[in-house]
Amino acid sequence: HITVRDPELADHFWVAPFGRYFGALTEQDMIMVDAEGTVVDGAGTVNKAAFCIHSAIHAARPDVNGVAHAHGLYGKAFASLPLLLAPLTQDSCAFYGRHARFGEFSGVVLDEEYGRRVAAALGDNRALILANHGHLTAATSLEAAVWWFITMERSFQAELIARAADIPVEIGRDAAELTA
Repeated sequence: HITVRDPELADHFWVAPFGRYFGALTEQDMIMVDAEGTVVDGAGTVNKAAFCIHSAIHAARPDVNGVAHAHGLYGKAFASLPLLLAPLTQDSCAFYGRHARFGEFSGVVLDEEYGRRVAAALGDNRALILANHGHLTAATSLEAAVWWFITMERSFQAELIARAADIPVEIGRDAAELTA
């Protein structure tokens, strides 16, 4: 799920319609929904899980215009571990002190209160690991949210490989903060 806040109606956002192949979407395929999840522009059905999580984040974070969430192979594997990303690489340091973990999992998100708990767990961070689920990123632009998402997915991959090989050596706190 990738959403972007409407530039004119701050309590509305654009999202892909439920069931559409993301790789073939065009600008004309997108739907705009309001704060209640009603489609106000475009044709299609709203994915309830996407709405519950993304609407809560957009409502809680006026600074966020783009949110990206998926169940990438490495993200969902890492989300099964009770960990935050360790500062093992220069790229993973971008998340040092700037991501959190939501430890609750109760299945597909179909409840707006659950979405509000996800938004609260994200806080003012740029990323959130959703336990046993995947991860999401939030940023001031759609492009930044997607960039952070891909960077985090690759950081999960690097950490999983490093942990499988041996005990990785973390970058020290001062260098990790500077790099972040």
